[in-house]
Amino acid sequence: MSNPYGAIFRARGAKGFAAAGFFARMPIAMAPIGIVAMLSQTHGEYWLAGAVSATFALTSALVAPQISRLVDRLGQARVLTPTTLVSVLAFGALILAANQHWPTWTLFASALLAAAMPSIPAMLRARWSELFSGRPELNTAFAFESAMDELVYIAGASLSVGLSVSLFPEAGLAISTVLLAMGSTAFIAQRSTEPAIRPIGERSTGSAFWLRPVQVLTLAMIFIGSIFATAEVSAVAITEQLGHPEAASFVVGVYAIGSFVLGLIIGALNLRLALQKQLAIAVAVIAITTIPLLMVNSVPLLALAVFVSGIAISPTFITTFGLIERRVPAAMLTEGVTWVMTGIGIGVALGAFASGWVVDTFGASDGFWVSVVAGTLALLTVLLSQKTLSGQPETPTAPQLHPRAAE
Repeated sequence: MSNPYGAIFRARGAKGFAAAGFFARMPIAMAPIGIVAMLSQTHGEYWLAGAVSATFALTSALVAPQISRLVDRLGQARVLTPTTLVSVLAFGALILAANQHWPTWTLFASALLAAAMPSIPAMLRARWSELFSGRPELNTAFAFESAMDELVYIAGASLSVGLSVSLFPEAGLAISTVLLAMGSTAFIAQRSTEPAIRPIGERSTGSAFWLRPVQVLTLAMIFIGSIFATAEVSAVAITEQLGHPEAASFVVGVYAIGSFVLGLIIGALNLRLALQKQLAIAVAVIAITTIPLLMVNSVPLLALAVFVSGIAISPTFITTFGLIERRVPAAMLTEGVTWVMTGIGIGVALGAFASGWVVDTFGASDGFWVSVVAGTLALLTVLLSQKTLSGQPETPTAPQLHPRAAE
């Protein structure tokens, strides 16, 4: 049996942009925690560190879809070059502001400008779509990207904190900024695989957000992102309560590794079931496997329950991006992908806040109730939207687009 991952990398230019994109997206995981690690050491105030990091994360969630919308209209190189430059310079200013103890407002201003960082995962998926649209290889490519996203989150946060603690406070964010600059430069330079700019007649003046499939999938991903964050917050709280705080990183790693492995397996299979049904099954697995999390009373049981709970995360992402590729017009694809990723980011922020409040108010083990509720809401959202997710792509404005054929 041939290796499906080998097949996608035989495409001309695929190895190059995938490698560059991996490093360019490391700041997604490294930057937020790097800001916290840096400011908590240089200023000794966790509220300030958290506030600056949240400013970056929330602004990025709002700005990224707008950047991707410009990319769909003007092309990746024309938009990514200035936005990446602004982000790199702003991160540099943030590092200097922390090191030199500049006024507090400069920290927030730098974080706001750093949020100009484009959504590299969306750019990567757009390139894969350009290569394999309508072909089975696209599912494998999306599976690979989802697995790489998981790997970035597994390694990125730990690397950022480790550098800041072992070297100097600014080290994590500094390395993150270097990776952003070098990875993005290498990615942008590979023009042969850049998606073609659509002719004026195929463009739309509207936003991909107004397409029903994008709204449905973004909402579902908000709930899924909440589950992702709750697992991390609750794992830290429970391991501390059990007297083994050092086990938290192991438990969180197990959660991501389960998703990483199954995602690679799913990507190697050419499943015939309609994508909206695959999504319903994956989300149902997520919803069901949140329930055992309420019953853990030891670190081994916690690790096992978290592993089982995480196995369907990556398959959910794979099918979600597959649906976006099929249900969103090609001229709006990058923006559509970015809205879904924004939903995940919003969910992570909301889940971290909600589970933290529940843990503080009711106890460590009760934090997983946020996962149960979020899983139920995600499943209801997907089940009630099966007709929408199975239909032809819509157009939000008068100009006629050329959408992909529906399944």
